[in-house]
Amino acid sequence: MRSLRRGRPVVAARRRMSAAFDAAVTTVAILAGLALSAFILVVAGVPAEELANEFIVNTLTDADNLRAVLAQAAPLAFVGVGAALAFRVRFWNLGLEGQMIAGSVAATAIALADVGPPVWRLFLMLVAAMAAGMAWALVPALLKLRLGVNEVISSLLLNYVALNFLLHLLYGSWKDPVDAFPHSPAFDPFERLPDLGWGLNAALPLVGAAAVFAAWLLGRSRAGFYMRFVHANPSVALAKGLPVAALVLTAVLLSGGYAALAGVCLSVGQEGRLTQAFFAGYGFSGILIAFLARNNALAAVVVAFLVAVLFVSGQSLQVFYQIPFAMVRLIEAIVIISAAASEFFLRYQVRWLR
Repeated sequence: MRSLRRGRPVVAARRRMSAAFDAAVTTVAILAGLALSAFILVVAGVPAEELANEFIVNTLTDADNLRAVLAQAAPLAFVGVGAALAFRVRFWNLGLEGQMIAGSVAATAIALADVGPPVWRLFLMLVAAMAAGMAWALVPALLKLRLGVNEVISSLLLNYVALNFLLHLLYGSWKDPVDAFPHSPAFDPFERLPDLGWGLNAALPLVGAAAVFAAWLLGRSRAGFYMRFVHANPSVALAKGLPVAALVLTAVLLSGGYAALAGVCLSVGQEGRLTQAFFAGYGFSGILIAFLARNNALAAVVVAFLVAVLFVSGQSLQVFYQIPFAMVRLIEAIVIISAAASEFFLRYQVRWLR
């Protein structure tokens, strides 16, 4: 019987894994996903020799494209860091878009109601947005901690609640009386994020400070050290006396607040008003960013920049090659699947019985 087993492959868990091996396997998986994406784009009609130009050269060397990349990177970084915070405590927050909507609705309510003096208006809008995003994230957190409801389902369904409430406002009392279109009235100049020049606004330094704080929280603070225990094994962390519920609540509330600030970057910073679809696609991208960054806040900023390059390049492909923007979503999905597949090789190894 033992002789029949010889020469057969056996899957065994890895006992240890170096950071270099982790980086190498992840890089190979991402490159494989990008290679498959490039093949799909070539089949869809994009010349193979133009792929590098469209995704790298034209995007990063053209001033207008680079400006668009930086503008897209700020909300993507916010939502990516927010997702990473929740994922660090094994809370799968799929309600990022709902939290973006809740934050932007709260900020718009402060603006429309003229709350506070003009000099404090933007600050009040940011505070209200973070509070609303946290409150929206609190619901699935309490449902999981108190009733054991799966957060994937509850947070995802809350996205639809937020969306329908947004549409109710924009087609109702918040409809712009000037043009009668379903968007809110334009914000006053003092209610917009300050302009930094070159077509960029204060969203970039804001997300930079937020990412540094999240990196300190996850990597240097005692709470972040405890969160690593919760991520590794929540049951053992609870048995050791760690405040698992408090750690989960802290991470999830911050996740909702960061997602709300991502919505503010779009509605207050870029759109200048509350619109119907300002949030579309950012939740999925935030999950991608957190996953590829391995829940590292500073790495999430870098990945957000790369995803922004993908967004802007995808818009160029739409114009010049009539490639639907759904193709960009497909590329994101392929990269996620490739990165997820790499987890198998990171956690397990194949041995041959002798």
